[in-house]
Amino acid sequence: MEKWTTEIKPKNKLLEVDFKEIWQYRDLCELFIKRDVITQYKQTILGPLWYLIQPLFTTVMYMVVFGGIAQISTDGLPQPLFYLAGICMWQYFADCLTKTSNTFVVNAGMFGKVYFPRLIVPLSTVISNLVRFLIQFSLFLLIYCYYQLFTETSIQTNWYALLFPALVMLLAGLALGFGILFSSMTTKYRDLQFLLSFFVQLWMYATPIIYPLSTITNEKLRFVMSLNPLTGIVEAFKYGFLGVGEFSWTMLAYSFCFMLVLLAIGIVVFNKVQKSFMDTV
Repeated sequence: MEKWTTEIKPKNKLLEVDFKEIWQYRDLCELFIKRDVITQYKQTILGPLWYLIQPLFTTVMYMVVFGGIAQISTDGLPQPLFYLAGICMWQYFADCLTKTSNTFVVNAGMFGKVYFPRLIVPLSTVISNLVRFLIQFSLFLLIYCYYQLFTETSIQTNWYALLFPALVMLLAGLALGFGILFSSMTTKYRDLQFLLSFFVQLWMYATPIIYPLSTITNEKLRFVMSLNPLTGIVEAFKYGFLGVGEFSWTMLAYSFCFMLVLLAIGIVVFNKVQKSFMDTV
């Protein structure tokens, strides 16, 4: 029986992420980031101002519908500040999720012509969305300073606000995990794209964006709400910057563990699909 001098084996394992290779292609990642930022509002009249107009219009709508008509509590905070805090966090997560969820479908032509680590595309999307998020967060800080300096509103900011970078990383990790998982499944089941857009809309109402968690008094419903990995993140953000909400290390630890498991599952499915997705796209 002959002995082989060379044996060819699969290079990558399902859960393996070649960070060294991704770093080698960092120039390509920067190119994708610039593409996403520049082309999003190219040939528009207002350009980057839409980054500010969208959250402002959404805040006004929430004030009219949920604050005025529905009379939903904002824990004693000014409505613009309360709603904008939730909108900033939610919009970043939702944008990252929806844009990474069609990675394979949108980039099929490019993936079929040249090789590079496929994970770079969803990573660049998550990073490029940080530009929009930071602009909207600056708007939040501007309104926050206005209420602190020019009104008698008492806003009790505390040291938990220093957790802000960690909260953003949790949002990015959750969005990336869900995004690559959906992008892997939509290569074969296209109707999941329609389901995702509907699911994201419902998910927002299951997250304390337009209402404080304190308004939920039913224990069973509060437990269901706590299963949402975004609940602890949004509440921690509001508690740190605005002094309202319910901060819980347990909920943040749950969100972190949920993110790790989700990313592991997403990477496994993503690595498996990227080897043969051209046959189904």
